[in-house]
Amino acid sequence: QVQLVESGGGLVQAGGSLRLSCVASGRTFRGYAMAWFRQAPGKEREFVARIRWSGGTTYYADTVKGRFTISRDSAKNTVYLQMNSLKPEDTAVYYCAAAYYSDYVVRTVPADYGYWGQGTQVTVSS
Repeated sequence: QVQLVESGGGLVQAGGSLRLSCVASGRTFRGYAMAWFRQAPGKEREFVARIRWSGGTTYYADTVKGRFTISRDSAKNTVYLQMNSLKPEDTAVYYCAAAYYSDYVVRTVPADYGYWGQGTQVTVSS
């Protein structure tokens, strides 16, 4: 049974940084795509970044490109999201997600991911 547990959220001033962690357990994740999504109040859940567990290839939403970095530590079964130059519009609940795909198609739709964490709140004050 796959379990994803996020941590690292909090309150930060605009321009600050946070690092989110997602500890994955329940199986080996070779071949999995690991992603971060976020959802602000009254808005749909949106894609933030994705990393392939094998190979480490990454992909980012345009809104975070150059500011956020997704990475993984295979020894710790953990995926990270380093968030720099945070803006008030980054305020949201951030979710870790996982899905197994044998291809390398970049998937940015929540419905394409079958496993989700409980989310961690990130609030950026102006």
